[in-house]
Amino acid sequence: MSSRNPLSWFARWADWFEERGVYVPGEESRAVDPVRDFGWLMAAWVAGVAIFILLFALAV
Repeated sequence: MSSRNPLSWFARWADWFEERGVYVPGEESRAVDPVRDFGWLMAAWVAGVAIFILLFALAV
């Protein structure tokens, strides 16, 4: 059974992005990989949009 923390799924999802690689300062010679460099930002953005949609759905 998973943890009862309602944000645990978000933490697991963000960790999935992080496991794909984290930015290492001084590695400017490589190409930018959006999932590697901006994973937390993408996870937060998707969660924010989902909350925004849910708020409007519940307001109706």
